[in-house]
Amino acid sequence: MSSDLKIDFVSDVSCPWCVVGLNGLLQALEILRDEVQAEIHFQPFELNPKMGPDGQNITEHISEKYGSTPEQSQKNRESIRARGAEVGFAFRTDGNSRIYNTFDAHRLLHWAGLEGLQLPLKEALFKACFTDGGNPSDHAQLTQIADSVGLNRQRAEAILACDEFAEEVREEERLWLQRGVSSVPTVVFNGQYAVTGGQPVETFVGAIRQIMSEARGGSVSN
Repeated sequence: MSSDLKIDFVSDVSCPWCVVGLNGLLQALEILRDEVQAEIHFQPFELNPKMGPDGQNITEHISEKYGSTPEQSQKNRESIRARGAEVGFAFRTDGNSRIYNTFDAHRLLHWAGLEGLQLPLKEALFKACFTDGGNPSDHAQLTQIADSVGLNRQRAEAILACDEFAEEVREEERLWLQRGVSSVPTVVFNGQYAVTGGQPVETFVGAIRQIMSEARGGSVSN
């Protein structure tokens, strides 16, 4: 008999470790499919809320934000590429890739949640950003991505043409900041247990089993 598990996945579309974390989580849930019935809600977090419409070169951005050298940035991308391959995701970013504003992508994700298509949209946005070199702030690209996962194209265009769901997204961002989330991905189970970072599959498996055991009032043996 499986147990219910609510998962809040706090992340940004422009975060490569969020891709690693999500794929690791999904694979863990597949392993635990006979033990856990999970419901995932994607919650917004903007790593670069002040990023302009033209974006910024990724090497330049990382250097300015974290003080990393181009060599360090390259090494980090290689590490991310390797971790992505472990969970079946192809990262194709390089030193000429760009970082973009993701607020409109989060607005579409909020809408997709109401339509029951949040997960496929999230995965499509990750692929667009990190495999296809797309721009998650470009309305034409966002509309195409929404359409590709079964969302209504005209409705997507209408949402992007105005500020619909903007306040809802901002309120959710404030809420998670108030709850202490300062880095992504942050994965919150049943509103009280948090796992941070792009963790391996086995880490998620162990954490979920521990959480479900505690919820049943039991203990996990080593």
